Amino acid sequence: MPLINVQLFEGRTLEQKRAYAKALTDASVAVLGCSPEAVDVIFHDVKKSDWASGGKLWSDPE
Repeated sequence: MPLINVQLFEGRTLEQKRAYAKALTDASVAVLGCSPEAVDVIFHDVKKSDWASGGKLWSDPE
């Protein structure tokens, strides 16, 4: 039973999340041979001020 945790910047629409959850589920079924009901996807919306890359917050101006 795969559990997929997805962290992304906040602001995605429900439609985008639905489509992404479907795509991840379909890929898991195709690759792992599990049933769609066995796939769980959890979305974690993250503020840009709570995410840094290379020592710089994404909310910081360029």
